[in-house]
Amino acid sequence: MEIAIIAHDGKKAEMVQFLNQHSDILQQKSITLISTGTTGEKVNKAGLEVHALLSGPLGGDAQIAARVAEGKCNMVLFFRDPLDRHPHEPDILMLMRLCDVHNVPLATNPATAELLIKAI
Repeated sequence: MEIAIIAHDGKKAEMVQFLNQHSDILQQKSITLISTGTTGEKVNKAGLEVHALLSGPLGGDAQIAARVAEGKCNMVLFFRDPLDRHPHEPDILMLMRLCDVHNVPLATNPATAELLIKAI
């Protein structure tokens, strides 16, 4: 199972905390974590293994969207900051749309992510 990890700048610390709380589940051999670049750096520094792609504004969101469309990514945890503007908003919307098109679970906040992680 491949799980994508994405967090806007104002949510990165919250994402790292969430992942640490659920590391027992996320470190199973059957789970692979991928992420956008900067989020991946923070997660790796916290001690969890994640394969980082490009930074979101540089195409990382689009890379994850492509993995969703190809059937490679099975779940997306995307802690969005709804109160901030993002120059790569079209990529974000594309990722969210592709999750819907391909029926891939998408959590955009910790409460929903908690439910998805417990379902693994």
